[in-house]
Amino acid sequence: MQQRRLGRSGIVVSDICMGTMTFGLQCDEPTSHRICDTAFDAGIDFFDAAEIYPVPPSAERFGVTEEIVGRWLSTKPRDSVIIATKVTGPGHGWFKPPVRHGKTALDRNQIIRACEDSLRRLDTDYIDLYQTHWPDHGMPYEEVLGVLTELRDEGKVRVIGASNETCWGMMKACWAADVYDVDRYETVQNNFSLINRRCESELAQVCRREGISLLPYSPLGGGVLTGKYQDGPPPGARFTDYLTGDGERQKRMAKRFVNDRTLETTRRLTEIARGIGVSVTALAVAWSRQHDFVASTIIGATSVEQLNESLEARDLILSDEILARIDEVDFEIPTPMTEDGLRRL
Repeated sequence: MQQRRLGRSGIVVSDICMGTMTFGLQCDEPTSHRICDTAFDAGIDFFDAAEIYPVPPSAERFGVTEEIVGRWLSTKPRDSVIIATKVTGPGHGWFKPPVRHGKTALDRNQIIRACEDSLRRLDTDYIDLYQTHWPDHGMPYEEVLGVLTELRDEGKVRVIGASNETCWGMMKACWAADVYDVDRYETVQNNFSLINRRCESELAQVCRREGISLLPYSPLGGGVLTGKYQDGPPPGARFTDYLTGDGERQKRMAKRFVNDRTLETTRRLTEIARGIGVSVTALAVAWSRQHDFVASTIIGATSVEQLNESLEARDLILSDEILARIDEVDFEIPTPMTEDGLRRL
């Protein structure tokens, strides 16, 4: 497993990160711990959570994922594991976050309360990477960063990052950090995959020029790039539940990921993967890892078997010829996902 630095910080992590949003809903605790143990034994030392997990979020279950991760963390030397988690942002009219009765503006009170609660659930005295789960563009960045800097000064947080942030937001945050002498975001965690390559344009420039690391989530396109949706929505899959459920927001999200263009892209990529004797899962994760502005690619799993499929990518380097063939697919079917949600922030 390769190691890469988070931004300009002193934290170095495995270039594959274990995502945990399934823990406590799709995965029970014993399964979650087996996944964590398998990941750790394979060389993954970076684990990503959020106060609002598991997904889909609910008032009954928020915080459960952190509790599961915390109990697993207690079985390992604390310094051997890099733990990331997130504070919930405002609903932006999409939904009412089931945290603190939906009062989730990124002000001082909310951030401090969220951090204290995450520390308690994780059963640790510090969080390695503390991230805003999505931005609050109604709050001045210097205020948000100022509170996060306080947490770092108190030793509760080592470095800070953003998630689901726009290019404008990242540059505004960099400006605020310079002008107001507060901590900067060292990472940004956004959706990035072979069916959503938007980060390769403007956000890549921000990351390269400002020394910020991208932490791609959903490198398998929410599971679409595994091929499991090719013959119709499979029983028990997340987007199957979204497509057949009552939530309109979830249905819209699922259709962004599962549509004729993403399925055709997956079909073509599967042919490329078969040609070099690997799974399309391994191809997708390896492709993400080979970007210079990416520090660690976040993978998810609901079973050890699923995790092992993604781990096939840890030593896989795609040749220039294969990368060119992948680019041809993107040229013929550009931006298969209809949009990435950031335009509504």
